Amino acid sequence: MNLTAIRVVYRKELTEWLRDRRTLISTVLVPLLAFPILMVGITALATVMIGNAEKEVPIVMILGGEDSPQLINELNKTDQIKVIPYAGNWKDQISNKEIRAAVQVPKGFQAALAAGQPPTIEIYYYEGELKSTFGRDHLKKAIEDYRDSVIKNRLAAKDLPASVLTPFEIKQENVAPPEKVSGAGIGGFIGYAVVLLCLTGAMYPAIDLTAGEKERGTIETVLSSPISRFDLVVGKFLLVFSASLVSAILSVTSMGTSFAILGHTHLMNSSGGQQLNLNLGLVSVVAVFFMALPLAFLFSAVLMTIASFAKTYKEAQSYLTPLTFLVVIPAVASVMPGVELTPKLALIPVLNTSLVCKEIITGTYHWGSILMIFFSTCVYAAAALFLAVKMFQREDVLFRS
Repeated sequence: MNLTAIRVVYRKELTEWLRDRRTLISTVLVPLLAFPILMVGITALATVMIGNAEKEVPIVMILGGEDSPQLINELNKTDQIKVIPYAGNWKDQISNKEIRAAVQVPKGFQAALAAGQPPTIEIYYYEGELKSTFGRDHLKKAIEDYRDSVIKNRLAAKDLPASVLTPFEIKQENVAPPEKVSGAGIGGFIGYAVVLLCLTGAMYPAIDLTAGEKERGTIETVLSSPISRFDLVVGKFLLVFSASLVSAILSVTSMGTSFAILGHTHLMNSSGGQQLNLNLGLVSVVAVFFMALPLAFLFSAVLMTIASFAKTYKEAQSYLTPLTFLVVIPAVASVMPGVELTPKLALIPVLNTSLVCKEIITGTYHWGSILMIFFSTCVYAAAALFLAVKMFQREDVLFRS
């Protein structure tokens, strides 16, 4: 290994990389702006949409109930819903969002209630539609209020207090710090975003230094220089690795800045009114960056290896597209609820890094798993770099026709 030769190759590639607007956008601009746009923009939009949906008085329809005037009167008096006359196409109206929900009052409801036979009321709504869900909730609350009034009247008739139904109270209290609660909710997204930006940050430089050289016809000139193939590959690899690291650093910095901004606003209030408190301290930022190092190393080597088979820039992009899906799938899996870091999952590349970043954001440090993930990813990365060197030593790969 000739360090001087590697430094010359690295400096040459770095100069060209800094002149390439496309790679600078993917490596610097996207990671720097991705988190503020995603976190601040999407959170603000979601807050406005949910707030508007909560303020809307949902339109509902009553099916039946002609022989149960008391319940119908109670529903009509409720300010939280607006009752409209019955229509035969009520299912279509719910599906088309013309009304938000409908309630089916069974025939003989009032008589069955008086006879002590518990009838069943059904509520129909559009599952997954936010305003329909709010309409269902308001309608359900109105019916439950009527049910509670019936119970109180029955107890009063027998000279029994309402407390007879609740002989004791149940109180729930969260003992986890606010940082852990917030981190458990969105920590997986942070790990996913760091993984994805590490990949995209290395992708375009890897393509440009391999397939781009072939397309421009400069690969022959580079290979004819008095530098060994190994030194040449290492110099190019270090540039790709640097680009991936820059993306990781900027993404973590942007991430911390975004949460600091949101922490001083009311945009990240949960539905229960609890403030989402996620302040990324220096230890968390350093730990996330530390775990991103071997992953960036792995991505850089794998991307260079695959891109070296392509003859043109566009062909290299088509080769690397499936790799993006292979990275996104395990990264998304870490966001899914119930997926936790285990010794087996600690050996799966990409998924392990995303999961451990999620744990770090919550303030949990499993040092055994962290060391296992770090060293296993280093082994994968070393194998990928060895393969990249071998590919650059094959003439049939570099000069495919």
